[in-house]
Amino acid sequence: MSKNKQNLQTAFIALLVILITVSFVRHFHIKNFCTVIPAELYTSGQPRRMDYTRLLYKRHIATIVNIRQSAEHRERHWYNEEITWVRQNGVNYIELPIVKRPGYFPDKSTQTQFLRLMGNKANLPVLLHGASGRKRVSMLTAVWLIKSKGYDVGEAIKVIEAIKKSPVTEEEKKFIKTLSKSL
Repeated sequence: MSKNKQNLQTAFIALLVILITVSFVRHFHIKNFCTVIPAELYTSGQPRRMDYTRLLYKRHIATIVNIRQSAEHRERHWYNEEITWVRQNGVNYIELPIVKRPGYFPDKSTQTQFLRLMGNKANLPVLLHGASGRKRVSMLTAVWLIKSKGYDVGEAIKVIEAIKKSPVTEEEKKFIKTLSKSL
């Protein structure tokens, strides 16, 4: 076999291995990932496997806030994976469970804890995540935007709709409006 033919076969095999590897390894694609304010707050659905490492290196995440309830921790072993990863990588981990249904709005205690957490620059940037990263995550984000960042109701609703990828409901609008009244 000629040397050129061998080199061509070797290059073809290397290219094939690269293509197969790329097809099996997900790129930075976390379900419903959203940048709320760069280097301060990101939101998403549940990260998986290499997503955590990508978050650390691409976004320099210092704190992960999980809003899922303990009953949701039994699903697909994600909880053990997340806890193990944060411990191994020196990332803060906070649980602020929000009831899934009915009324997925954060209570006053959860709001206060989240605002305190976000007020400490050592915790930033934060990844706030739930199962899908839409409803509960968006409502806690609204709390922060209105109470800490000075957003008005209209500005906050635009951000929330970007996170949810759908219009806010009347119930959500009512909740968001109450946030601006309690300032």
